[in-house]
Amino acid sequence: MKTNGYSGGYGAVRAYLQPFRTTPTAPAARPPSPRTVASWILTHPDTLPEGEWLKLKSVLASCPELDALTGHVRAFGKILTQLQGDQLPQWIKAVRADDLPSLHTFVNGLERDLAAVTAGLTLPWSSGVVEGHVNRIKMIKRQMYGRAGFGLLRKRVLLA
Repeated sequence: MKTNGYSGGYGAVRAYLQPFRTTPTAPAARPPSPRTVASWILTHPDTLPEGEWLKLKSVLASCPELDALTGHVRAFGKILTQLQGDQLPQWIKAVRADDLPSLHTFVNGLERDLAAVTAGLTLPWSSGVVEGHVNRIKMIKRQMYGRAGFGLLRKRVLLA
């Protein structure tokens, strides 16, 4: 600057420009990701921390469709965890009354085999243990693919 004829220093320039500068504002809070909101919705309301509950309330207040979805998801969770399969038809009617295409697709899948779904949501029995054994056998079979015949597979399944 002095080579161009200005005799002052940098401090004088800074003091002159200071009133024209705007104070930097803090960036707006970043909105929660869809995955975070989904985890809030899928968490039981009693176990959701207070801060996250308030954030979820603010998100639901700004989106009525998401609020309706949350109600349906939590009602289905109650049916699922408390084995209240007899309430499934009323839940399906409530979902059909709202304009939520993604839930309509889910309901269509439930209605394809409504008797089996109702039985699964009502009866206390589970085939989880059998499915676990089937999964274990399939894993052993995949590990051995192309290496040996049925005899070795049989021994591994029986000895595992």
